[in-house]
Amino acid sequence: MRMTPANMAVTVLLVGVSFAGGAWWNHQPGPASTATNTPAVQQYTCPMHPEYRSDRPGDCPSCGMKLELVKPASSAAPAMSGMSGGDGMAMPDMIEVSAERQQTIGVRFGTAEQVSGHRILRTTGRVAAKESATYQVVAGASGWIRAVMVTTPGTQVTKDQILAEFYSPDLISAEQQYFALVDAAERSGRDVGVAANLQRSANTLRNMGVSDLQLEEMKRDRDFSQNIHVLSPATGVVLQRNISTGLRFDRGFEFYQVADLSSVWIIADLSAVQADQIRPGTSVRVSLPQRGRELQARVSQTQPLFDDATRTLKVRLDAANPGAALTPGMSVDVDFPLNLPAGLAVPADAIVDTGLRKTLFVDRGNGFFEARQVETGWRIGDQIQVTQGLSAGERIVISGTFLIDSESRMKAAKRR
Repeated sequence: MRMTPANMAVTVLLVGVSFAGGAWWNHQPGPASTATNTPAVQQYTCPMHPEYRSDRPGDCPSCGMKLELVKPASSAAPAMSGMSGGDGMAMPDMIEVSAERQQTIGVRFGTAEQVSGHRILRTTGRVAAKESATYQVVAGASGWIRAVMVTTPGTQVTKDQILAEFYSPDLISAEQQYFALVDAAERSGRDVGVAANLQRSANTLRNMGVSDLQLEEMKRDRDFSQNIHVLSPATGVVLQRNISTGLRFDRGFEFYQVADLSSVWIIADLSAVQADQIRPGTSVRVSLPQRGRELQARVSQTQPLFDDATRTLKVRLDAANPGAALTPGMSVDVDFPLNLPAGLAVPADAIVDTGLRKTLFVDRGNGFFEARQVETGWRIGDQIQVTQGLSAGERIVISGTFLIDSESRMKAAKRR
């Protein structure tokens, strides 16, 4: 078909109109974006119950705690060395706690410091009588208690002091035989046979409980004793009394326990780590707070004994006891001097010990904390050594660590 000049003009006009219309349509403004024009709705949540959400501030209906504003996910954390990036390094376990929340849970800060090795370990001890200086006063014959002179445990007694008297049916016949042999020995002079029989008769009385003092008195006066005297075997303190007037007893019955307290034991409870730092022969200081006195003691050569009930090691100390200032059962303060290797130390409350791992929180600024796993060494008093995972001078949380750890666990559970 041959195009005439009129047809060509119409075609050019239509192409121009179409181009202009397309350009006009492309420049028209589209519908407003919801993300840019519609403001985000603020939400509040409970720190202890993160599953609860509210669109207005207030208190948690479950626990009554103040609700906190939920920050947008795009909130930027402070730049920190060691965080994950293109280098493949692992991101530290971080947690954010607002300044208001820190004040609420009582967060306090401290600094990891290098400490010297000289330390004083203070613990408590209990005074005990030495087993080698504790005497059991027992009956050598059956009988009845006639009189009790010392009735109260804790009474101080002297050697050969009369504690009680008892009657034995066998006493009179044993005394008759003894007096007869004493007379025979005096008549026969140095007759060996008579002397041997006299010694056997005296030993019979001794086995019944007659002391050498009472035996000499009987020999001198030739007077039959109605009772056997129970004497204290040493100067010390009565620990136990098991008799009363009129008591019927058999041979071997324990009348008293008497302890010589010129020297005593002190039993101190230590953990296994602490006990490893104590050396036999070490001189320690013993304090009596109630009396304002101090004594010296030495660590015994015997090995510490493990107490399954308290899960501690019992370290025994030997102490002189002038004036019987220390009595069995008394509590005392014990100061152990220790020479430990110098190292990095933090307050013990700064570390959260789950039994599987030990964690402390390093302040990274702007309300962010890094949960840092560490290794520990000795613990003396309220300080604990950190052997791995921390550097000197780092700022750490020393109070409120448990609550920060709880928040860290809750937020980790929420993320999961």
